[in-house]
Amino acid sequence: MNSHRQIFKSSVIIGSASLVHVVVGIIKVKVLAVLLGPSGVGLMGLFLNIMNMASSLAGCGISHSGVRQLAASSDDEALLGDVRRALWIGNLVLGIIGLAVLWLLREPVSLWIFGDLTRTTEVGWLGIGVLLMLVASSQTGLLQGLRRIGDLARVRIVSAITAAAIGIALVWWLGADGVVWFVITVPAVSVLVAWHYARRLARPRSETDWSSVRQQGLAMLKLGIPFMLTGLLTLVTQLLVRSILLQELGLDATGYFQAAWAISMTYVSFVLSAMGADYYPKLSSLFDDKPEARRLVEAQTEMALLLAGPALIAMMTLSPLVVHLLYAASFSASAELLRWQIMGDIFRVASWPLSYILLAQGRGALMVGTELVWGAIYVAVVYFGVQELGLIAAGLGFLFSYLVYLVLMLVCAHQLIGYRPGRRNALFALVLVIAGGLVLYVTTLDSVLVYSFGLLTSALLAIYSLRRLDALIDLSGWLGKRLSSSRT
Repeated sequence: MNSHRQIFKSSVIIGSASLVHVVVGIIKVKVLAVLLGPSGVGLMGLFLNIMNMASSLAGCGISHSGVRQLAASSDDEALLGDVRRALWIGNLVLGIIGLAVLWLLREPVSLWIFGDLTRTTEVGWLGIGVLLMLVASSQTGLLQGLRRIGDLARVRIVSAITAAAIGIALVWWLGADGVVWFVITVPAVSVLVAWHYARRLARPRSETDWSSVRQQGLAMLKLGIPFMLTGLLTLVTQLLVRSILLQELGLDATGYFQAAWAISMTYVSFVLSAMGADYYPKLSSLFDDKPEARRLVEAQTEMALLLAGPALIAMMTLSPLVVHLLYAASFSASAELLRWQIMGDIFRVASWPLSYILLAQGRGALMVGTELVWGAIYVAVVYFGVQELGLIAAGLGFLFSYLVYLVLMLVCAHQLIGYRPGRRNALFALVLVIAGGLVLYVTTLDSVLVYSFGLLTSALLAIYSLRRLDALIDLSGWLGKRLSSSRT
């Protein structure tokens, strides 16, 4: 019961920040779509992929492993100080290396992604974003590792709003030439805002033990490399899918894919990032307590399904309206792809809490292996299906890859901590899959039937979710207290 309440409390704090981040992101992309069309959105997606992939490779995963070490050393002031120093210095050095390498390799990267050298200079400028992303991640990782959830939420809100205003202004002024700066603006603003909140933390009082700092840095690097490889595999997979679509279907198709990808990721990321901010360091601290870890994973899985499930079915139902509202009429090709990706999101939500078991226990080989299987299935389905199925091949690849990924995560979770999904969670996940499958089926029949069935189903699921949340955390009482306090 306490686990559910803590999860919900953290989710509300980070979720509020994520909601602002989502709304601001929607406005940003909406403006970009209106100003530059599908090709502009597709170009943004490619630039973002390059910068994220380079950052993942250059960062060697030490920001993720640093969160784990910060959480584990929070009771030892001297050790905590050494971990903080190692995290900052490591990200700064690796960021500078990442900037230099991407600038030197800007021509081959441009040729690989775009098929020519017209975007060479812009690819080189993305190296600045790589450095800024790593510096910012050292600061946000510090806040997360010390479970400063409120400060982490403030960083997300202020960064999102400020970066949106600057990025939109740059695209308005420069047109298509401003897209690269539109992308770089986000980490640039995040550095400044995260630094403001991180510097308010109490400074380490212990003397710097450079031998310990080096030792902690090497430990982060050793654990971080599997993190890096896992993140890199994910980004390479996305980049390969976009590259296949670009070469087979054209730049507009990558814009349609980017639109569907962004929408399908929006709500799921909103829920999962809200819970993950506190879940990961907490699970890391339960390394030796498997029964408590199982209870936490079960509670986290239930909360993820309850909060995400009904909205995913509703979004699947209303996908044509959502695409039109958030982008433009010219993005209508994204709607059917979006439905297939949301179906895959159901499996993604169910597997997400399980994947953190591998992270918390530092199981690098398993992390890389399962991510490699996911990516191979995704790319293979797109590569072999794009000529026959067109854009829908990307949706099918996403769905099948996460179905297999969920099975792998269940096996790993059972082997590592003896986890078995509870009957209630398994049944609700099955209901979501059946409901999603039926919505996909009726899309081939009649639009009125789609909307009627889908909205009715999502409403029933929402009622169940609210009743279950009320039983777990006294939701009605919590809302009553908040309303009473707001009136006074």
